[in-house]
Amino acid sequence: MKKKYIVTPGPVDVPPQVLLAMAQPIIHHRSPEYTPIFKEVNEGLKYVFQTANPVLTFASSGSGAMESAVVNLLSPGDKMLAIVGGKFGERWFDIGKAYGLDPIIENVEWGYGVDPGRIAEQLKNNPDIKVVYSTLCESSTGALMNIKALADTVSKTDAILVVDAISGLLTTPLKTDEWNIDVVVGGSQKALMTPPGLAFASVNNKAWEMVKKSKLPKFYFSWDKARKNLEKDTTPFTPAITTIFGLQAALKMIKEEGIENVWKRHDRLASAMRAGVKALGLDVYTKAVAPTLTAISVPEGVDGKAWPKVLRDKFGVTVAGGQGDVTGKIIRIAQMGYASTFDVTVALSAVELSLSDMGYKVNIGAGVKAALEYLDQNK
Repeated sequence: MKKKYIVTPGPVDVPPQVLLAMAQPIIHHRSPEYTPIFKEVNEGLKYVFQTANPVLTFASSGSGAMESAVVNLLSPGDKMLAIVGGKFGERWFDIGKAYGLDPIIENVEWGYGVDPGRIAEQLKNNPDIKVVYSTLCESSTGALMNIKALADTVSKTDAILVVDAISGLLTTPLKTDEWNIDVVVGGSQKALMTPPGLAFASVNNKAWEMVKKSKLPKFYFSWDKARKNLEKDTTPFTPAITTIFGLQAALKMIKEEGIENVWKRHDRLASAMRAGVKALGLDVYTKAVAPTLTAISVPEGVDGKAWPKVLRDKFGVTVAGGQGDVTGKIIRIAQMGYASTFDVTVALSAVELSLSDMGYKVNIGAGVKAALEYLDQNK
């Protein structure tokens, strides 16, 4: 028998309470039974997004919400600025290109955060930029963007800021209204501790004014349709009912813990993971580290493409490998959502044993010891 563990940056391990909620008998989405459930979920999402604005829900992956944040805000010929510091920053660019736009790119070295001063310069040089698109956590590298500073920069212009918080939401402070972030998109399969299938978009009044002028085609992802139906605690199209049940349970757990405690827990676990990695003589790839995940540079002499397979197939621990420019150069281990102390030690144990199995000299137990010492000293 081999017990399996998943420590990828999405999908994540799902709590039993959420799985049990999803095992409930199906109900009709236009029935009186469903309406209060969806209403409760909508209120819970406002808490998670830290906003008083409506949070729209779609039955899709997080990329659906990203696409919606392009088609509902822009028109043919509009300028958009995509902050590209990894694969998911590139996705903003790719969506823009798919709709015939010509995105301006602000390239950021992989593993680093963006310099808000560079965005201010771009907006000054291109005053007709309508939307700035960023990630919160660039999960292909584990880098954290300074969204508060970005929002401060963009809010002084006519442009709006759209943040892909799909992997970063709940893992690090994100105060949508307080920071004047115009649009935030998220997904269910990350720190919301729910299976894939739901995507979200928080939209403020400045962004809604832009929605009125948008001429790009949209149908399923129409924010206007979604908002009109949300006012009646429903959706324009059939929702992912079972996943909504699960999200309802997950949101209850998040509220019980308290969002500030959720943020602190992620930071504590990530710090312990990094302490363990460094104690093994390994390098954390990321310079602007997010508490969402830990990107570990593949040590010299180790096959970076084979390493995740050894972890999964021999030790039962599924991690994520590198993407794009860092394929075979890093592995990514998340401390996200339904994660606690022993998720860190299990992952570090697997790192140690897998490296030893692959012939790399490693001090077995050193990483786990350092992580536990950090956790003990930072309760």
